[in-house]
Amino acid sequence: MPDLRSRYQRDADKIVHSKSFRRLIHKTQMFLMPVGDHYRTRMTHALEVSRIARTMARALGLDEDLTEAIALGHDLGHPPFGHAGERALNSIMPGGFSHNRQSLRVVERLEKDGKGLGLSEEVCEGILRHTGDALSQSSEGQLVRYADRIAYLSHDMDDAVRGGLLHLTDVPEELRGELGDTPKERINTLVNDLVAESRGGEVRLSGKKQEAMDALRAFMFENVYFNPRAKSEEDKVPEGVGLLFRYFLERYSEVPQTLRRVAEEDGEGPERAVCDYIAGMTDRFFEAKLMEAFIPQGWKRV
Repeated sequence: MPDLRSRYQRDADKIVHSKSFRRLIHKTQMFLMPVGDHYRTRMTHALEVSRIARTMARALGLDEDLTEAIALGHDLGHPPFGHAGERALNSIMPGGFSHNRQSLRVVERLEKDGKGLGLSEEVCEGILRHTGDALSQSSEGQLVRYADRIAYLSHDMDDAVRGGLLHLTDVPEELRGELGDTPKERINTLVNDLVAESRGGEVRLSGKKQEAMDALRAFMFENVYFNPRAKSEEDKVPEGVGLLFRYFLERYSEVPQTLRRVAEEDGEGPERAVCDYIAGMTDRFFEAKLMEAFIPQGWKRV
């Protein structure tokens, strides 16, 4: 029976049906395990990025399916507790750790019991280069890089207002005038500007809107991402990650056999398998494992 999908559609479907994608629903976007049904998670972030990126791809006549596949897979390697977890693993793991490299490792080596998802080279390259110094070679990958930033700046501000960290009037008036007051206005402003500026071939924002987006990002770092009210619990993340990392190194047999086998096949040591295990955990699974390892459990009759 013929497959009605393009190869990039198949890639997007492989990602959506993967275990790693399903786990994103319980991974931190901005707030650690927030109480409330409407805060973003790493999964809703990926979905919002994919919609923004696909809209821009369609307007520019680029490959929508390739764009969508890169967007859906770009954060599959994000560890629990967001960037706090990423920083903690980076400080422990020999050779460092970054979520974009881990995302590539997930789709190439870890999914489907070590077989990987078998994604197209263009999708893998876009996933790897959605952040970092090296730009994707494809316009679709470059679109996802912009869509990622447009999405998180807009929805993180929305969540910060919902969580009482910000009021819209806290945002400098010139930024609100340049980008808009609501998530819809900010996204529409930046998407339309990027499409208009990129019709010549180079994916970019206009100088004015790029400057505004950079200023908004700086504002968010100062007032939200490093806000002690929102991030005080993140101070506990490095210690927790360190404890669990050492625990599984000492009890290596408790690391899933597939991860141990893949690390061995790649010529890497136990640190790699332990890192892969922790990076794949959801926030709540990490918490459960930490409790199980270090908090005495009540006696149960055998």
